[in-house]
Amino acid sequence: MAKGRKRIDRDPAQLSLFEAVIEAIERDQVAPLTGAFNIDHQFRSAISEALKKSPKSRYHVAAEMSELVGVDITKTMLDSWTAERKEGHRFPAIFLPAFCKAAGSTEPLKLLAKSAGSFVLPGPEALRSEINRIEEEIENLKKERSKRRAFLGEMEKGRL
Repeated sequence: MAKGRKRIDRDPAQLSLFEAVIEAIERDQVAPLTGAFNIDHQFRSAISEALKKSPKSRYHVAAEMSELVGVDITKTMLDSWTAERKEGHRFPAIFLPAFCKAAGSTEPLKLLAKSAGSFVLPGPEALRSEINRIEEEIENLKKERSKRRAFLGEMEKGRL
């Protein structure tokens, strides 16, 4: 008995590996404007969005980060790092890997990489997922092609 293929949905906002490479090349060809690397607002927003989308509370994210880095991180610290009015408070880059793991989001890391002219490659499982999605699309297109060929055959025989 053949194994059924798992349906793997791709986030429409997520670029494929090749789209990301093309975008990075195009971005590198444009000279940056003054202040173009000031991503304070976007980074705070990315951290905030990751916290909102996380199934964990800010308290749990802070606790998990504390455990991962061995430094006390509180919910209040997370709040300060994401607040627009707290200009003196910046999210420490050394905590970003722990944040991504605790919140379950790599979006803040992707933003930083994109700003630096690079991109974050997904892990092996994500690449396998993308390959499976492409193979599924190919199979669907083959089925559609077969349907159209059959329809064309019927048209040519004068049955339609």
